[in-house]
Amino acid sequence: MSIKAAIIGTGARGQSYAGYAIENPTEIEIVAIAEPKPYLQKHMMESYNIKPENVFKSYEELLAKPPCAEALFICTQDNMHVAPAIMAIKAGYKHIMIEKPIDKDLEQCRILAQIAKEYKAKVQVCHSLRYTPFYRKLKEVLNSGVIGKIMNVNHLEAVGSFHYAHSFVRGDWSKEETGSPMLLAKCCHDTDLLLYLTGKSCKSVSSYGSLSYFKKENAPEGSCDRCINGCKIKDICPYSAMQYFGKYRDHLFRNFAVEKEGFTDTAEAMKKGRYGRCVYHCDNNVVDHQVVSMLFEDGITATLTMCAFSNAGRETRIMGTLGEIYASMEKSIVEVTDFCTESVTAYHINHPDDLHLGADTILVRDFISTISNGTQAFTDIDISIQSHAICSLAEESRLNGEIVEIS
Repeated sequence: MSIKAAIIGTGARGQSYAGYAIENPTEIEIVAIAEPKPYLQKHMMESYNIKPENVFKSYEELLAKPPCAEALFICTQDNMHVAPAIMAIKAGYKHIMIEKPIDKDLEQCRILAQIAKEYKAKVQVCHSLRYTPFYRKLKEVLNSGVIGKIMNVNHLEAVGSFHYAHSFVRGDWSKEETGSPMLLAKCCHDTDLLLYLTGKSCKSVSSYGSLSYFKKENAPEGSCDRCINGCKIKDICPYSAMQYFGKYRDHLFRNFAVEKEGFTDTAEAMKKGRYGRCVYHCDNNVVDHQVVSMLFEDGITATLTMCAFSNAGRETRIMGTLGEIYASMEKSIVEVTDFCTESVTAYHINHPDDLHLGADTILVRDFISTISNGTQAFTDIDISIQSHAICSLAEESRLNGEIVEIS
C-alpha cells in the first residue's frame, strides 16, 4: 500500500518531490496540499487527483485538521520552514521532509530538532547532493583509503552567471531580509558535503566576501532599468533577461518567472515583473562571491569558494598523504592520482539528466524508507544542523572579521 503524503508549498521544489508519485504510484500518493496560488492549486489537483476538500490556502488551515497523511513535505521559502514544521509535529505528523536551509536563525534550527525529539518525530532535511551517484562514488573512493589520510579539501561552488542573476539578483533569494545570507541559501549543501566527505566535525571558520559587482554604479553605458526597454547592450550582456528565451526556453520561463509572478504573457512579465529587471538596477544585497576557511578535526583544513562569476559547476580537490582526487560534478568525473605510481584512475559517473542529477528521486526514496522501515534518514536534522552552523558562523566571521569557533 502506498504512503499518503501532503505538501506545503507546491512551487518548483514541491512539484519535484510530488513527481515521484507519478513514476512510483505504488510507493507514495499525494493526497493534500497547502498552496496560496490558484493556478498551482489547479495544477496539483489535476495532476494528482487531489480532492477539493484537501486543498488549502495556508499551512495553518491544513495543520488545523487531524493528520491526513503519513508523510509531510514542507517546501516553503527559506524563513517559512520552522513554524509549519513545529505546528505539524504538534498536530501529530511523525515524518517530515523540509527544504534547506532549515532556517537562517541557528537557534530556531535547534528548537525544531529538540521538539522533534520530544514528540518522537523524524525531520529530514533536503541535502539532495549527498544522494547523487556522483558524490556517493567520491565518498566510496575516499573510504577505500587510496589517497591515505585527508589533509586538505578545496571545494568550489560556481553558482553560474545566469543562475546567480536569476535567483540571487532578481529572484527570491536576492535579499537577506526576506531570504537568507547567500552562503546559507546556496551552500549549506556544500558545507554538508564537506562534513560527509571528511567524516569529521568542523571546529572553526573564517570568511571573506562581498557584493562587489551587481550594483547601480557598475551599470554599463547603454543599459536601462529593464532589459526589454531598449537596452543597447542586451545582445552582449551575459546577464540580460532576454536570454531567458534561449537559456530556459519559453515553457520553463513561464514556470519560473511568468505564472509564478501572476502574469499570463511572457512579454508582460518582462516589462512588469521582477525577472525582467536589469541586474544593475535591482534591490539585491547578498554577496556575489565569498570564501570560507575551515579547520576540521584531525587537523584537516578546507576551503569553500562560492562565486557567481564561474560556470564550472561544483568542483572538489581532496589532497591526501598517498594521493589526491579531482572531482567535477559538471563533467561527471572523479580522477584519482596515486603518488607512488603516478598513475591516474578516472571514474566516469553515469546519472540521470535531471535536476540535481537524479538525487531528488533517491532522496524521496530514502524518506519513504525511513517511514516504512523506521531507519534514520541520511540527512536527519541532527546531522544537518552542523552544516547550517558552519554557514551561519562563517557569515558572522565575514561581517566581524574574526575567526569563529564552533562548539
